[in-house]
Amino acid sequence: MASAEETLASAEEEPIKQRKNGLYPGVSDELAENMKSGWADTELHGLAPVAQAEHTARRRAALSARFPGERLVIPAGNLKTRSNDTEYAFRASVEYTYLTGDQTEDGVLVLEPTADGHRATVYLLPRSDRENGEFWLSGQGELWVGRRHSLTEAEQLYGIPASDVRELPEKLREATGPVRVVRGHDGGIETALTDKVTAERDEELRVFLSEARLVKDAFEVGELQKAVDSTVRGFEDVVKVLDKAEATSERYVEGTFFLRARVEGNDVGYGTIAAAGPHACTLHWVRNDGPVRSGDLLLLDAGVETHSLYTADVTRTLPVNGAYSEIQRKIYDAVYEAQEAGIAAVRPGAKYRDFHDAAQRVLTAKLVEWGLVEGPVERVLELGLQRRWTLHGTGHMLGLDVHDCAAARTETYVDGTLEPGMVLTVEPGLYFQADDLTVPAEYRGIGVRIEDDILVTEDGNRNLSAGLPRRSDEVEAWMARLKG
Repeated sequence: MASAEETLASAEEEPIKQRKNGLYPGVSDELAENMKSGWADTELHGLAPVAQAEHTARRRAALSARFPGERLVIPAGNLKTRSNDTEYAFRASVEYTYLTGDQTEDGVLVLEPTADGHRATVYLLPRSDRENGEFWLSGQGELWVGRRHSLTEAEQLYGIPASDVRELPEKLREATGPVRVVRGHDGGIETALTDKVTAERDEELRVFLSEARLVKDAFEVGELQKAVDSTVRGFEDVVKVLDKAEATSERYVEGTFFLRARVEGNDVGYGTIAAAGPHACTLHWVRNDGPVRSGDLLLLDAGVETHSLYTADVTRTLPVNGAYSEIQRKIYDAVYEAQEAGIAAVRPGAKYRDFHDAAQRVLTAKLVEWGLVEGPVERVLELGLQRRWTLHGTGHMLGLDVHDCAAARTETYVDGTLEPGMVLTVEPGLYFQADDLTVPAEYRGIGVRIEDDILVTEDGNRNLSAGLPRRSDEVEAWMARLKG
């Protein structure tokens, strides 16, 4: 990867710094002057607002109503160094994206209190400077990492007045009155507010923004369906190349799915779990460096993230050779039956916990029936003994985060009630560790999870990922059709 000469954060007053060990000793006055001129005007005009602009305006209004008279600061976050002078791909904070539709690094949304609400301003880096050479000498300059939108363009896209973010820290240091900030994304902004905020008040802001996302609007549901549809195609891609995965490793599965995610979306929504054989018993197996063998199961837990950052989260457990063995089918069908019970419990007015309880009851009954744990079922559930093999909760909220709304209060989330517009996963599993001596040898090393993304509707639910078969015989027929 090529390297650019460094620039200081406050590039206006200070010269562009040379990078140590750069091949050019400096920039001549003649070259610097030459680079300032001869460029076409590339300002974009008449830009249409981003698709979610009308929704973000409504979201900001709800935020304003919740915290009247207070200055609210929501940063996108900064680039994070991967190694030396290379950075991780940037992903804006969900709070910032949810309220603006923007995804650029260093952005900050500020809601300043007014007599009748708040005035919103999005603070962004403007286009890189051509007068001081930033655009071609800075490592984050336009010729190195690509063009940024001008502030005028940003205003058209997001429907929010835009200002230069480099001026914001000083404005915040001078601010008076109560302030809240979403922490953990921008250290510079937090430092500017260090004597004006409290952890307790800031947490209230974070919790509110988390709970605001519990019920999805029409735009969000549409984006989640897009994410799921791409994910379905990614699973089909994997089935078609399982022979190549057998010749290489789980990484071939991961790479195949990633190609679909990058072609049709922004990225994967989380690290793909491509767990073959006993690796399927490790819940978050993301090393993906193990063998893929005929006769084993492949647990694929993966989701495409859309360009608007909404993610799917789907799991299928597939027989590598296209056919479940007798014991694999027995365990798989038990998980399928549990998932059916869980999905049936998802409806408006139901308790959030109901789908988990329904699925766990089915799995516990199977474990008792198979003689793996002593009944009755009620005793096992009361003591939680089934968790040796079921391990995790049966689902979670889904949205801009794969585990969305995680900061919501327990009483509004886990102890809450389902409402139309909520989207959650239903994902029971059974995992028999390879070294578990409490189960017969034939069970050991088998892990099964089935996961779908479920929208709560006015009269029940809709399985957004119904495009992927779930029943064992349907899975086999689907795989045979794709391979054939």
